[in-house]
Amino acid sequence: MLRLTDIKLPLDHAPEALREAVVRMLGVAATAVGAIHVFRRGQDARKKNAISFLYTVDVEVADEERVLKRAKKGNHVALSPDTSYHFIARANGAATQRPIVVGTGPCGIFTALVLAQMGFRPIVLERGKPVRERTKDTFAFWRKGILNPESNVQFGEGGAGTFSDGKLYSQIRDPKHYSRKVLSEFVKAGAPPEILYVSKPHIGTLKLVRIVEELRTRIIALGGEVRFETKVVDLLRESAPNGAGRVRGVVVESGGVREELHSDHVVLALGHSARDTFRMIHHRGVYVEAKPFSIGFRIEHPQSGIDRARFGVHAGNPLLGAADYKLVHHAKNGRAVYSFCMCPGGTVVAATSELGRVVTNGMSQYSRKERNANSAIVVGITPEDFPKNDSGPLAGIDLQQEIEARAFVLGGSTYEAPAQLVGDFLAGRSSGRLGEVIPSYKPGIALTNLATALPSYAIEAMREALPVFDKQIEGFARPDALLTGVETRTSSPIRILRDEACQSVNTVGLFPAGEGAGYAGGILSAAVDGIRVAEAVAASYVAAGEARALAGGEAFSDPASCRAEANGRSDLPGQTA
Repeated sequence: MLRLTDIKLPLDHAPEALREAVVRMLGVAATAVGAIHVFRRGQDARKKNAISFLYTVDVEVADEERVLKRAKKGNHVALSPDTSYHFIARANGAATQRPIVVGTGPCGIFTALVLAQMGFRPIVLERGKPVRERTKDTFAFWRKGILNPESNVQFGEGGAGTFSDGKLYSQIRDPKHYSRKVLSEFVKAGAPPEILYVSKPHIGTLKLVRIVEELRTRIIALGGEVRFETKVVDLLRESAPNGAGRVRGVVVESGGVREELHSDHVVLALGHSARDTFRMIHHRGVYVEAKPFSIGFRIEHPQSGIDRARFGVHAGNPLLGAADYKLVHHAKNGRAVYSFCMCPGGTVVAATSELGRVVTNGMSQYSRKERNANSAIVVGITPEDFPKNDSGPLAGIDLQQEIEARAFVLGGSTYEAPAQLVGDFLAGRSSGRLGEVIPSYKPGIALTNLATALPSYAIEAMREALPVFDKQIEGFARPDALLTGVETRTSSPIRILRDEACQSVNTVGLFPAGEGAGYAGGILSAAVDGIRVAEAVAASYVAAGEARALAGGEAFSDPASCRAEANGRSDLPGQTA
C-alpha cells in the first residue's frame, strides 16, 4: 500500500472528495485506486473562519511500484510503514517464577497485557479497588467529602488517567509504533474505532471504566492474576557492599495480613502519587533522583467562548466538537508558564489522595458537553526550588505536600478548594462573589486570595502570563474566569533511574516504569512505556534461558530504547494527561 499525507479538504467536503483528491495526487485513472484507509485525520484551524481537514491515508493501487516512481517530489507519497505489533518472545515453560507488576494504571495494564500475551502469566498488584468500586468511592468524595486514601482519583484500577479527559495522544518518539498497539487494544476492548485515526483521540471517564474492565478480563484469560486492595509495603532486595542489589520479590499487605511474593522480575508502575512507596524503595537503597515538575491552578471558562475564539464561524460544528488550546509563555523571571491537561467541555475535580490536603485535576466525558472548559495553568519548577532538608531526592514530595496542605486550609479545611476570579488575581485582591463562570469543582469552592497558595515566583509568572494568553485566545483573562487551586500532580517529583535494559541502575530485576518512575506523561505514553518494559522483562527471561526469542522481534537490537524518554518528557509544555 501507499501512504499519502497532507491531503487538505474543506471542513464540509463531500464524501467522494477524499477519493477524488487521492486520484489527483497519484495522477492515475480512478479505476486504478482500490480501498482507501484513513490513517489520520487532523484539523488545520490556523484560519479559524476557513478550517480544513488534513488527511493521511493508506491506499491500495494497481501497479504500486510504477505509481510510486512517478510520484512527484514533494507529493507526500511513500510506501505505507508496517505499524503492526510483533511480539519479541514467548514463555517456554522453563520459568520458575512469574513476573510481578505493581500498579494497574495504563503502564501497569499494558505491561501485564503484553506479558500475558507472550505467555508469562504476570501477577498484578493494585493497592486500590476494581475500577467500578473505585468510581463509587471517588464520587462519594466529590459529593460528600468522604476520602478513602486507598481508593480515589489517584489509586485504584485504571490509574489517575481514568478520571481525566482520556487523551490518547502524546509527543513521545515512537519509531516502533507502540502507540498503534495501544490504540488497537483499546478498540478491541470497546473504545470508539475513531481513536485509530483522529489526530487528538480521547475516550473520557465513563468509557474508560468499561475498557479497563475488559483489559483486566483479557489479562486473566491469558493466565495473569490481578489482586486488588493489595499494597506493596516492602521490597525484597539483596544488597551488596557497594550499594548494588538484586530484587527477590515484594512484601504485600491485604486485609491486615502480610505476605512475601518472590520473583526476580518486578515492574514498578506506581503512578505519580505513590509517595509512601517512593519513600520505601528509597529506604531500601533503590537509586532515586529528584526531577522537575510543575505547579499551578485550574482555570475555567465557558466552553462556548473558547469555541468562538478558536473556531470562529465554525464554533459548534459537530465535526469539530469542543475546542481545545495549548499555550506557553516564558516569563521574565525565567519561569515557563503553560497550559496542561486541557479538558474541553469538562469539569475540575478533587484529586487528593491524602487526608488534609487539596489537589485539583481536570476530567471530561467522551461527549465533552459540560458547560465549562478547563485546563491547568502551571509553572515549571526544578529540584533547585525544593526544600533543603533531609529528604534528599524526595524533597519535591515535601514541597507538594506543603502546597496541598496550605490549599486545604485556604479552602476552609473541608476539602473545598480555594478559588479566585482572574480579575481579582491579577489585581491582587480577594474575591467576594462569582461572575458568569459557574465553578464545576466538587465538593465546592471557597473564594479567597490565591496569592499565598503557591511560591511567589509562580504567582508572579502566572500574573504575567494570563494577559499574554488573552491576546492569543480572546477572553482568556476575562475578569470572571475562575482559578481553582491547587494543581501539584502534573508529573512525578522523582525518577527511578534505569539502564538500557529498563532495569534500575543499581537493582537487577527491578523495572521502573511509567509516569511514577519519571518515564511518561499521560495515558498513551505510559501505556507505550508499559509495552517497552514488558519487552525488557521478556528479554531478561530469554537471556536466562527461560523463554525463547521470536523471529521479527526488534527489542534486542535497540538497547537504548528504555532510556529514550528519560529526560523529563512529562514536564515539557504541551504534554498531556
